Amino acid sequence: MLLKLLAVGTKLPQWVQQGYREYAQRMPRECRLELSEIALGARSTTAEKARADECERMLRAIRREDYVIALDVTGKQFDTPKLAQLLQEWMFGGHDVAFCIGGPDGLGAECIDRANLRWSLSPLTFPHSLVRVMVAEQLYRAATILKNHPYHRA
Repeated sequence: MLLKLLAVGTKLPQWVQQGYREYAQRMPRECRLELSEIALGARSTTAEKARADECERMLRAIRREDYVIALDVTGKQFDTPKLAQLLQEWMFGGHDVAFCIGGPDGLGAECIDRANLRWSLSPLTFPHSLVRVMVAEQLYRAATILKNHPYHRA
């Protein structure tokens, strides 16, 4: 299974790239993590138009059979053991999983509508660049739980 992280933003600080790469490289072969960066929408227009442009590019990167998860503050929150359970279900589901992370103005409505699941990391607001590192770390943590690896300590 391939876990696809579709994230808005292309010219991010080195620490973001290193943080993401650290956890992506640790993922087990059976659930590889791959990043696809989506270009920011033009900020010379409205935030709504920029979001729509980003969403359109993101939707083109999603296949019809992909299970889609939108990172959205209004989504469901769950703890790490629940994420591990979901990861196991996705692995047995036979489809790749696409995680959609919006830009500075969030995700476009069509991306949220396409999602099979909306996931909220927290009611707090995080920088969109940091979210990709947080999602990668949580997916790695969930994978370690499934492998009984000591990384996760409750």
